Amino acid sequence: MPAQPQSHPDESRTDFDSPRRRRSVEPVLMDTAEVAAMLNMSTSWVYREASKLGLRGYKLGRGRNAKVLYKRSDIFKWLEQQKIH
Repeated sequence: MPAQPQSHPDESRTDFDSPRRRRSVEPVLMDTAEVAAMLNMSTSWVYREASKLGLRGYKLGRGRNAKVLYKRSDIFKWLEQQKIH
């Protein structure tokens, strides 16, 4: 008797009516334009002031095409520190 091919786990599902749920993933990094828009400032301000304010960027790439990205959590942490009590 020949061996039965094993089916893929998804093929044996009986709940064909239920839609697959996709989880939206919140991005971890933001580019300079997103940070500027969020802070209502210009991109040149972000490039110039970010390091002075303690916002550390991550440089991806080389030369003119390099992108500077910032952690979303760092931006929100910095914003919390700017709160006027």
